[in-house]
Amino acid sequence: MNLATEHCYPIVQARDARFDGLFFVGVSSTGVYCRPVCTVRTPGRQRCTFYANAASAEAAGYRPCLRCRPELAPGRAPIDSVRQSAGLLFDAIQAGALATGNVEDLAADFGLSSRQLRRIVSTEYGVTPLALERTRRLLLAKQLLTDSPLRIVDVAFACGFASVRQFNRIFAQHYRLNPHTLRRNKGVQSGDSVPIKLGFRGPLAWDALAGFLAGRGSGRTEMLQSRQYVRTVAIDEHEGWIAAQPDTGSVLKVEVSLSLLPVLPQLQIRLRRLFDLDASPLIIDQQLGSNPRLRDMVLRTPGLRVPGAMDGFELALRAIVGQQVSVKSATTVFARFVECFGRSMVTPFPQLDRLAPTAEAVARADLSQLIALGLTGKRAATVLALARAVAEKEILLAPSADSEQVRARLLALPGIGPWTTEYIAMRALGDPDAFPASDLALMKIMGTDKPKVLQAEAEAWRPWRAYAAIHVWHSLSAGG
Repeated sequence: MNLATEHCYPIVQARDARFDGLFFVGVSSTGVYCRPVCTVRTPGRQRCTFYANAASAEAAGYRPCLRCRPELAPGRAPIDSVRQSAGLLFDAIQAGALATGNVEDLAADFGLSSRQLRRIVSTEYGVTPLALERTRRLLLAKQLLTDSPLRIVDVAFACGFASVRQFNRIFAQHYRLNPHTLRRNKGVQSGDSVPIKLGFRGPLAWDALAGFLAGRGSGRTEMLQSRQYVRTVAIDEHEGWIAAQPDTGSVLKVEVSLSLLPVLPQLQIRLRRLFDLDASPLIIDQQLGSNPRLRDMVLRTPGLRVPGAMDGFELALRAIVGQQVSVKSATTVFARFVECFGRSMVTPFPQLDRLAPTAEAVARADLSQLIALGLTGKRAATVLALARAVAEKEILLAPSADSEQVRARLLALPGIGPWTTEYIAMRALGDPDAFPASDLALMKIMGTDKPKVLQAEAEAWRPWRAYAAIHVWHSLSAGG
């Protein structure tokens, strides 16, 4: 992102939502930093300094604006990262890697020395890894203080602070505010959930996104009631549920069960990926909409997202079960997997009573068990091979993995071909340019029966071919 004043200041003047979250502006006269879409009166050019991220603005001495709330700004999609390694490190820190470990451990996880890690983060973001971690904790705390009725002690521990005293001291030191002054919701915490907000760049085709997710799952693990998407969640040893729906403005409101509070940073990252909230839809739609074959689809459903995955194995299992069968048949078989391998749990939603199957649970099965669920022998062998590879950590199905390496390892498994591999890359790996060129529906709508012809046609859609595929599939399901 070009941070020169002549480039950024006109964006701030226009409050251009395409750049929300891509940079922040520090205002010298007020000492606060804002999102480029902030609705306060635009400050004079000479009072503005531009920063690539919230941490670098805070390192320069600015505190977050209470009007535009930088903690709600959308993030950057992987394709926007100048350096992929820096982007993956940033995601790991945002997910709380430094809350439970140290820089040396994080560096080892990425095959780096701690010195290399510090240099990569400093070069890309202009701050140290610990400064990124501090800003993550403080902005999460600011959001919980503003939006939830959680007690301050609960906010402090949920955000990774060792004590309330430490939290109060660091919060006041960096934001020059007492945490108590941010309490909008002064009620007492009741019930079994806490609300959080997730910002995004509009538009967001929420009904299409939520319908796609709920329509391909099991009613016992996820469902749609009115416009609210509800599902069960397991992260590490913590189990619970979330309920998401659009709020006012470019924000999703998500109710999170209190049982997931200890893993809230990881959950936020997963939710952003599940709902593809860091995409830049105006940029994507502009490019795809310029293609004659896609123009009407884009106009009918602006802001269509590529649905992600709460868990990579769960998504891959659905992809294999769905090979060459209808969506209805695939969901029927997946529901049997949920019944057989998903752990039971209690939620406020009577229908929602199971967790999705884990790789470890399926890996312990034998072939006959899987065949009894409605799979052919070959497909059962494929599921078993994948489950064991994931359980033994031979394959990592997450955006932090090396995409090409994962593709190669998937293709080496029996029964997994290019279509399944690219579908998994689209949704579990978060590759915006993944493209299942052998998909029959895609070939049909493009008037060919040859994947190579479709592949050549789709070159014009780079680097957003995954979004093009979703547009075609949505058009077919909507009767467009």
